[in-house]
Amino acid sequence: MFKKRLALAIVLILSFGVIFIAILWWIAFKPNINLPANRPYTYFYVHTGWNFNQTYKSLVQQNLLKNPKTFLLTAKLKRFDHPKPGRYKITKDLSNNTLINKLRAGLQEPVSLTINLIRTKQQLAGYVSKHLELDSLSLLNLLNNRDYLKQFGFTPQDVMAMFIPNTYQFYWNTSADQFIRRMYREYRRFWTRKRLEKARKIGLSPKQVIILASIVEAEQMQHPDEWPKIAGLYMNRLKKGIPLQSDPTLIYAWGDFTIKRVYNYHKKIDSPYNTYKYKGLPPGPILTPDIRAIDAVLNYQHHPYLYMVAKADFSGYHVFSRTLSQHLKYARMYQKALNQRNIK
Repeated sequence: MFKKRLALAIVLILSFGVIFIAILWWIAFKPNINLPANRPYTYFYVHTGWNFNQTYKSLVQQNLLKNPKTFLLTAKLKRFDHPKPGRYKITKDLSNNTLINKLRAGLQEPVSLTINLIRTKQQLAGYVSKHLELDSLSLLNLLNNRDYLKQFGFTPQDVMAMFIPNTYQFYWNTSADQFIRRMYREYRRFWTRKRLEKARKIGLSPKQVIILASIVEAEQMQHPDEWPKIAGLYMNRLKKGIPLQSDPTLIYAWGDFTIKRVYNYHKKIDSPYNTYKYKGLPPGPILTPDIRAIDAVLNYQHHPYLYMVAKADFSGYHVFSRTLSQHLKYARMYQKALNQRNIK
């Protein structure tokens, strides 16, 4: 009789053990993500400095958990109390256990950040802060900090030359300092021995090449095939000590990028970016130039032209001249075409 009772007790204990293990398995390993049927995934953000309670509260507020209590219980069983900041991809098949492991290990999804045709430090800081956790002001402060930038060989005036247009992968919780250091590494990687040698041969530093490339691209936004020819024209002017007289630099000096037509009063602004008033290159790029524009400067076209003006047929191309008299003839034709179209 005793043996039967003992056997029954053992069976009951084992049964309860199996049931208990099954419950634990269900709590920890059953998918527990709440997403609409037409939405296979979403992203969940854990901010720097968040503790477990803040992370759990955000999951609940966003209604991402089918059963918040089971997540809480699993977290306690796994002694999970320190989530790592980041941007996490949340899919429907995630269990409490897998989600906790993600947050604990910091297995976040990178952010693709495309830098292209950015004109100012303010624009860059605003754009980056929309995609990464960092605050735009923190980034802007570093971009204006002379002592900080000195370690990279840049100044607040030329620092935008550091940012080579491309698509880069960043972790969402990248800090302002980490962002700049990463972009500096990309800048160094871009300037290969071959490019550095080409810059040396044309008598420009890497930063000067980028500054000139920014002007070249700003002058010709429609037809990149004309970039080497425009680059050659400006190289001719630099060599002869003739002011560049680039309209896009005036527009940059005014800070009004809606200007469609430059008048004489625009040329009176006292700015180092006024290339009608000051010879040589301005102190920094007027936009982040395309890599093709940078290479167009390094491989500029050799020719005798010193002047150019947009063609009066509005094709987007330019007509090039050797002499001022030739240039003025074509300039009058273009101005007449602007007036006929009432472009002011």
